[in-house]
Amino acid sequence: MTFHNQTVLPAVRKWKDLEKLLDSSYTYIVILDSHIAQLKDMVRLAGRANKKLFVHADLISGLKADEYAAEFICQEIKPAGIISTRSNVIATAKKKGVTAIQRLFLLDSIALETSYKIISKTQPDYVEVLPGLMPNIIQEVHEKTGIPVFAGGLIRTKEEVELAITAGAMAVTTSDKELW
Repeated sequence: MTFHNQTVLPAVRKWKDLEKLLDSSYTYIVILDSHIAQLKDMVRLAGRANKKLFVHADLISGLKADEYAAEFICQEIKPAGIISTRSNVIATAKKKGVTAIQRLFLLDSIALETSYKIISKTQPDYVEVLPGLMPNIIQEVHEKTGIPVFAGGLIRTKEEVELAITAGAMAVTTSDKELW
C-alpha cells in the first residue's frame, strides 16, 4: 500500500525545488526548512498546481514549535498536514483537523519505547520513522501502533526506498532529488 499512489514524498528545502515539483506527478510534497513569511505563498502556489503540502513545523524559521505555532499554521497557513517531533504540535494539528505526522528519531531501544508512549497519547495520523533504513523497526512500529508509517532519513538509493516500502512503509520522505 502506498500513500495516495506515491512511494516517495519529495522533501524540499528551497523555493526553487518546490517550483520544479509543481509540474511533477507528485501530489504531496514536504516542506522542510522554510521561513514563516514564505509559507502562505508556498501553500497557495502549490494549491494552484493541485499540490498538497506537509509542513515541518519544527523547521520553520520565525516560529517556536509549540501548540500556538501549530494553531497559527492550521488556521492561517492551511497546509495539508503538519510534521513535528513535538507531541503538543501533533495534538493541536489533530484538534484542528489537519493531518498530523509524528516524526520519531529512533536512536536506541529507549527512544523506541519512549516513542510508543508518545504515539499512544497523541494518536497521530501517520508516524515518520528516522532513520528510514530499519525495515524491522518500520514493520514493528506499524504492527505495535496500527498507525501508517513513513520512512525518512539516510535513504539514498531506489533499492533502499523499495526496502522501506516492502517493510511496510507507505512512503519514503526524502530530500534527495535523485529519488524524486
